[in-house]
Amino acid sequence: MAHTFTTNSHPPALLDNTTTTTLLYPTPANPNPSTNHPVFTHAMTVRHAVFVNEQGCAADAERDEDDARSWEFVIYAKRPPPQAQEEQPVAVVRLVPPPHAPHDTLLDPARASEFPRFDTEHEPYVKVTRVAVLKEFRGLGLAGRVMRVAEEWAAANKEAIDAMYRRVAGGDIQQQKGWNGLVGLHAQVQVEKMYQRMGYETDGSLGTWDEESIQHVGMFKRVALN
Repeated sequence: MAHTFTTNSHPPALLDNTTTTTLLYPTPANPNPSTNHPVFTHAMTVRHAVFVNEQGCAADAERDEDDARSWEFVIYAKRPPPQAQEEQPVAVVRLVPPPHAPHDTLLDPARASEFPRFDTEHEPYVKVTRVAVLKEFRGLGLAGRVMRVAEEWAAANKEAIDAMYRRVAGGDIQQQKGWNGLVGLHAQVQVEKMYQRMGYETDGSLGTWDEESIQHVGMFKRVALN
């Protein structure tokens, strides 16, 4: 019988001033770290399965400094009765608010230390990252579904995004306009057409570059703010 699907999310760990912002990578010895938001742990299980186990990306690069300032959205699958089981996390997307490093750091990583910490020359954008669906749940439209959930949340929460933007940027960005609905992503070239169907357009001026031995392109779309 078909699964039913629900969605949950977690806020940036930086917003919780009462606990540590150290997010732990779930392991067989510690599958549910007590300091993690449960949805973050669920998201990491999907990310690890897809990016580390399936695509061969480095585990030590999967959890990064953006996690603590990001919102993450997870789709859960559950079989209907009488086969009902505990909900299983099966798809994820991470929404990283601005600011972001200059694009030149991707094209020329050997010189990354020579570039500014943040890009102040271009319009600020929310970056969609870590889009992943477990292999056995592909072909059900879950990537598009979790992307829509994240985009709709962003469109309705400009104030929260701008607040995190200011918190992270600190004094590095002055007189910078707030977020105005621009959403960007680094798409693996093999799924570029999928994102085009979601309304994203490839920015050819960004070229292509290598991330974890996988070629990427830059894509953008604008969402209407609520």
